[in-house]
Formats: sequence, C-alpha cells, structure tokens
Amino acid sequence: MGAKYLVLIALIAVIVGAAAFLMMAPGGGKGGAPTTSQQTKKGIVLKIITRHASEIQEVTRERFLKTELAKKYHIVGLQFYSPHVALWRDTILKQEIDVAWGGGPALFNELIRQDLLAPITAPGALKEIQNLPDKIGGSEIKHFENGKLMWVAAAISSFGFSVNEPLLKKYGLPEPESWKDLASPELAKILPKPAVSYARALTSTSHTRIYQIILQKYGWDEGWEILARMAANGRPYGGSVEALTAVETGETPIGIMIDFYGYGAQIEFPGIKYVLPYNESIVNGDPIALLKTSKHPDAAQAFIEWVISVEGQKIWLDKKINRMPVRPDVFDTPEGKKRPDLKRAYEQTVNNIGIPFDEKLATEILFSLKYYFDSVYCDPHDQLVRTWAKLVKAYKAGKITDDQFREFSRKLGGPLTWNEGGKQVTFTLEYAKKINEKLRDTAFANKMQKIWREAAVKRYESLYEEIPNP
Repeated sequence: MGAKYLVLIALIAVIVGAAAFLMMAPGGGKGGAPTTSQQTKKGIVLKIITRHASEIQEVTRERFLKTELAKKYHIVGLQFYSPHVALWRDTILKQEIDVAWGGGPALFNELIRQDLLAPITAPGALKEIQNLPDKIGGSEIKHFENGKLMWVAAAISSFGFSVNEPLLKKYGLPEPESWKDLASPELAKILPKPAVSYARALTSTSHTRIYQIILQKYGWDEGWEILARMAANGRPYGGSVEALTAVETGETPIGIMIDFYGYGAQIEFPGIKYVLPYNESIVNGDPIALLKTSKHPDAAQAFIEWVISVEGQKIWLDKKINRMPVRPDVFDTPEGKKRPDLKRAYEQTVNNIGIPFDEKLATEILFSLKYYFDSVYCDPHDQLVRTWAKLVKAYKAGKITDDQFREFSRKLGGPLTWNEGGKQVTFTLEYAKKINEKLRDTAFANKMQKIWREAAVKRYESLYEEIPNP
C-alpha cells in the first residue's frame, strides 16, 4: 500500500510541476488562454471593412506586408470584408473590425453617428496627415468631431459619366456634356433600348452620390425631374460595376460612374471616354478610419499611416486601379511620372469649380433618397419608360407645344403626392428629412416603398392617357 501511495504522490508532483512550467512559459496562462507575448510572436492579422474592389485589396496586401511598418507592428496579414453597406454595422461589431476604408463621406459620417469610429491619435499617422490639406475643391479631406480627427481621405474622386463614342455615332446620339443632357428627349429616340446605365440607389454609394449632386445642383423639384427623365432614358442595374459593364460591352452608349471606373475603361476599351461635367461635379474625399472595435489600434493606425504616406499612395497609380491620390506629391515619384494621364485628370478634377455641396444635407436625406429613387424610378421602370417614350413622340410629332412638353415633364418627375391617413402628403425636402431616420426600420421602409410604387404607377398611367397620341 505504501508503494502505491509513493507512486501516486510522485505522479501528482509531476503534474503540478508541469502545470507550473506551463504557467511560466510564453503562451501559458489561466485556462490555456494565449498571452499578449504569444499574440505578438504569432503576428497580427488586421481586419479591414471596405468598399474597395478586389484589385485594390490585392495590391495593398502585397505591398503593405513587405513594409517596415508592418514588421514593426507585427502585422502578418490583412483580412478584407466587403459586405453590403446595410450590413456594415453588424459586420463591424461581430467581427471586431480594425479599419474602415473606402465608401464615401456619407457612409463614414453614418459610422460616426452609430458611435463606431475612434479618433486617430497615433503620432506617426498624424504626422503623415499633416501633409494633407484640410479641403480639396471645397470638400473635406479631414473630418473632426469635437476637435478629434475621426476620418481622413485616402483618395479623391469626381463623378461623371462615360460615353461609348462608336455607339453614340451608330445611333446618331449627341455626346452629353452635363447631367441635364442625360435627361434630354434626344436620348429617348432609341427607346426601349436604354441610352444610359445607372445603378439602384440602395446598391451603389457612388451612384447615390451622383443623384445627390444632381439634386443639389438643380434644386429639389427640378432635380427629381431630371432624375426621372434620365432614368427613363436608361435602365437600372444591380450595382455600379454592372452599369459600367453595360457601357464597356456596348449595351448602353452612356453610363454614370465614379471617375476611376471611367479612367480604367478609357484605358482598356478604345472608344470609351470619361466626361467630367464642368461645374457640375464635386471632389469627394474617400475616407479611411479607425474603428472602436479594433483589438489592435496601434497596428491599425500604422496601416492608416502607410495608406496616407507617399509609398502607400502609389497604389492608386497602378493601371488596374487608376484612382486619384489625395497627395499630389506622389506624382513627383518615378512611379508618378509614368502616369501623366492620371496627373492631368487630378489637375482637371481639383480645378473644376464644381458645386457648393452640403454634406450635412446629403446625410439628412440619405435613406429617403435611396428608397424613393428605387421605388419610383426603378421598380415601375417599364411604366416610366412607356409614358416618357409617348411624351417624346408626341412632342417630336408636333402634337404638343414646348410649354406643354415642359409641363408634362414636370408632372412625370416632380415629387410625388399621395394620401396618408386621410391627408395629402408630398415628398418635399422637409418630408424627406422628417422620415429619413424612420426608414432604418425595415417595416416602415417596406410600407413607404409600397406607397411610393403605387403612387408612381398611378401617376405614369394617368399621364399616359393624358398625353396626345403621336
């Protein structure tokens, strides 16, 4: 019996000793949880939520992971997440994302409203950011809240449209120069074949920005009339990439788009030209920011530092990317001197007078615009096209006067009016602001979409009967 007890005591001693060794060794700890030293030794994989295309992700991963900054902060990988904008909040919280990158000011200001961004405070990042102007072309490059830097632009963009010149010539269509030209009755002559490709507002942040530009350039009432005729002249697509592809493949002769899509298509497809409407666009600072959910804020800010640096800015020069850097001094580098075309585009963009753009207003009506645009111009698109085509034919045939044409156009695209609880309601700017936050609720959004669709169909059918036969 004594021998057995001695063996048992010896076994216990071995187990206790092993446990003590594990507790002292790197990576040991209560419950086997990894310590900070083990995480550092293993390396950090930064999580980045982005609207940027896969080409940008690939070039960034390849170049950044070779840098001294990546080595200094033990960053061994970049994991990108690209969910639909509506899923950003849930993805950020669930995956504990480190950095948000790309998607436009309205999206990042919404992240601030949701209390998801943390201020940028790292000395290295702030030093690089000091090299940037506060504004370019009147648009924010650095955004502060209560004196704290919440996001900084990593690139700039303009908004315009691309034209397929051989296709325009084939159909005998004039080359557009302004947003208003996309709403011209001249483009309607090839209907039901679409002349303009555009994306649904709920699926494209860049196309939504264009709709906002048109509303702010021309005013609320006329802006919606222009959007209605542009929509009728074209076809809605599932996203901005699909709208771009339509121009590249010759499905449509014109497509609205963000500038780097246009520059890329211009390089890859002879006969396609990007048009920046003079005095009708804006410079958009495309942000990068630190998220509150980051488990590695120092490493995350090191990545932001690199993206803003001259070396990081070189990614935009890649011919697979063709974006405009936020730092003009990148054009002084050997790589920058090989892209005189992009430098000319940069200078044209920053020197374009543009329009006074109210970012606060854009945020206040963001959801109202998205749901209304899709419900009124995209869902009942066939009815919209049918009515617009008849109106143009009647006008061209001399059945209606110029004044009558303008009046019918106003009725076609002006803000809708409908009955709600026994009262007549109109989609005014004030109403759009009033219900904007309510549209976050899915049930309310579905209800309004149904109301707007039905009111739009009723309007189009009524106008169709009212317009004289050609």
